[in-house]
Amino acid sequence: MHTLIAPLAACALLAAAGSVNAETKIFIVENQRDGYGVDRCLANGADCGKPVASAYCQAREFGKAVSFRKVERDEITGGETSCRGARCNEYVAIECTR
Repeated sequence: MHTLIAPLAACALLAAAGSVNAETKIFIVENQRDGYGVDRCLANGADCGKPVASAYCQAREFGKAVSFRKVERDEITGGETSCRGARCNEYVAIECTR
């Protein structure tokens, strides 16, 4: 019985170490308000944005999207912005992992 526990423990440690070393990166993408709905899905964090976010990550040689959400302008600019009104660009953050 003890001979089985050691290999299982080693596998568990390797699996845990692999997840700690997983590379993640957050991409900030301009939210195109073109009326197709995909961007609204990404900006709202809706389930319909999952395939788009994952495809974006895979196109950049990452495995999948961990999360995606709308980013407020002050998160990018540190509170300083010269843009005011409805004509300002909106952005989405997509977090990818390898």
